[in-house]
Amino acid sequence: MNQPRPSLRVFDAIALVVGIVIGAGIFSFPPLVAANAGSAGAALGLWLLGGVISLVGALCYAELTAAYPDAGGDYLFLRKAFGAEVALLFVWARMTVIQTGSIALLALVLGDNLSAVFRLGDYSSAIYAEVVIVTFTALNVAGIRIGTWVQNVAASLLFLGLVLVISAGAIAVIRNGLPVSSNAPSEGSLGLSMVFVLLTYGGWNEAAFISAEVEQGPRNMARVMVGSIGLITLAYLLINAAYLGALGYEGTVQARAVGVVLMQQVVGSDAGILIALIVAIATVTSIHGTILTGARSAYALGTTIPRLEWLGQWSERANVPQVALLTQGAIAMMLILVGAWERKGIETVVEYTAPVFWLFFLLTGLSIFVLRTWEPDRPRPFRIPLYPLLPIAFCTTCLFMLYSSLAYANANGNAWIGLTVVAAGTPLFLSLPPTKVE
Repeated sequence: MNQPRPSLRVFDAIALVVGIVIGAGIFSFPPLVAANAGSAGAALGLWLLGGVISLVGALCYAELTAAYPDAGGDYLFLRKAFGAEVALLFVWARMTVIQTGSIALLALVLGDNLSAVFRLGDYSSAIYAEVVIVTFTALNVAGIRIGTWVQNVAASLLFLGLVLVISAGAIAVIRNGLPVSSNAPSEGSLGLSMVFVLLTYGGWNEAAFISAEVEQGPRNMARVMVGSIGLITLAYLLINAAYLGALGYEGTVQARAVGVVLMQQVVGSDAGILIALIVAIATVTSIHGTILTGARSAYALGTTIPRLEWLGQWSERANVPQVALLTQGAIAMMLILVGAWERKGIETVVEYTAPVFWLFFLLTGLSIFVLRTWEPDRPRPFRIPLYPLLPIAFCTTCLFMLYSSLAYANANGNAWIGLTVVAAGTPLFLSLPPTKVE
């Protein structure tokens, strides 16, 4: 059976991870974070804390990916640490909740932006979203080199867009000075703020699914993980400083489309089209990167379950899991069709995906302790510094975020939707005997 070949440079991998992480969230979540933080300083502190937490998690993943480079990523770690059943539920969760839901949401966000320029009727956003999924799935099916080139170009355009927004904030401050803010006491919660902060940072762990395709992966994965988080954290701090510096605390909280409001101060009334273009570019990089990495876990599932071996086909020519990519795209398109009938906003997506995401993130963190105990002699080109303190800190954060996301979803009566969908996969996988784990 054909397998992944190392063909990604460190630059390619970093561009991929940065492109996945920096999406539409940085243009949507800062007002929500600031409102729950209570002050401009606290808001910036939370964005910095999100970067630190992500860096700690990245160091944990760097050890796992260096020791176990595999296209299955978290799937392999969970399978070795907790058994096939847990790993299979993780793949089911990615296929039905985490990854396909993210792709559908991002495609709909892009559809909203495209519809603002040229509307295609009552279901305009859904039509655009379906076309987007088909297009970027096809680009990935065509081959890893084409997909990587598209991601690098999109990431470069995204970088220029972020620089433009940050520069607009600096120009506004130079023109008008810093706004006076009252920093009134917040009625929100820091836990909820961190749900949105870490959701905006979410996606860096996708690097695990390309660890087998990075040149000299065991040595370079730490560079990919740490370099990506460093760039993302810097970008998030600068863009939030631009929002808060130009609009003030109250202005940021009250701005529904904070990027548009900022750009209107500097560019004028035509800023809506400009910021829509920047958001579209950011969303494209996230969609493309999420599609690229998402199918790797489905591919790994096919290499484990004999009856699902059709998912485990790897194209030698294109160096991608073409069948898994097509399957993932089909599921995401079905979610778009469902979303076309009833959409309740981004908060509902958080309620659906966040508890499931943090549950498996916690289990991946715990797998570090299990694998170090079970396989102490396994070569580990990179080891987590300050072990076991940093992995304990990472797992504690995941546990807190699992609790916070469940509490947030429960407040709206939707706490168990995503978890129920995951549990629905249990009978399916219990009936499929896996092959022996190496």
